[in-house]
Amino acid sequence: MQIECPFVMSVAGYDPSGGAGLLADIKTFEQLRVQGLGICTAMTLQTESEFYNLQWQPIDEILSAINVLMKKYQVEVVKIGVVKDAKFLSEIIKIIKTNNSEAKIIWDPVLKSTSEFSFFDLNTISDLKNILNQIDLITPNYNEYKLLKENRLFKDHENSCSILIKGGHREDRIGTDILIQNGKEICIEPNDTGSNFYPKHGSGCVLSSAIASHLTKEENLEKACRKGKSYIEKFLTSNPNLLGFHH
Repeated sequence: MQIECPFVMSVAGYDPSGGAGLLADIKTFEQLRVQGLGICTAMTLQTESEFYNLQWQPIDEILSAINVLMKKYQVEVVKIGVVKDAKFLSEIIKIIKTNNSEAKIIWDPVLKSTSEFSFFDLNTISDLKNILNQIDLITPNYNEYKLLKENRLFKDHENSCSILIKGGHREDRIGTDILIQNGKEICIEPNDTGSNFYPKHGSGCVLSSAIASHLTKEENLEKACRKGKSYIEKFLTSNPNLLGFHH
């Protein structure tokens, strides 16, 4: 007898190396025993270390695909990855909420690739202010958080959405994530300080999709972030290469 798995959807880019984007998200969903659905926002040509090309998918096709899947499946959590600009993101959120007004949304704001290729049109960054209040969690790295804050998207203790600031790029407290929820800061320290952590292509995608998986299982946000951190630590210690193993 097949056990019913809850549905979670990733709306993200296609990376043929499998390290980031949709393929990484689906691998994560599978490991965490949730049923993963995937919609492609951009076709890329990249490896774990080099970026060659990007072609955005037409927004109408993306919206139509979200509509079809959300009418067929009970999707409670959606993880969004690379998007072209604020309007692109806004349209995606609108169609999600039209289908399920209670759906939780996580946005991993991939502004640049590890190899410094720019994804998001930073000229539209100020337009995000009105969009963030429709998102439950964003998961920027430390540099992305600073950039978003410089553009006055957050006010101290008045954040419209929760923020998980990933600690991988910090120099002072490397590996410590900060969850800002309802104006309160929660430190999420590394669980495994004795292991060797290796940089991994797509680690941000994996973390956000792990959190989405746990939210789909009706964990609260803090617990989902802590369990997501445990998953990403196993991923970061899986091998010394830039492409990690999921286990």
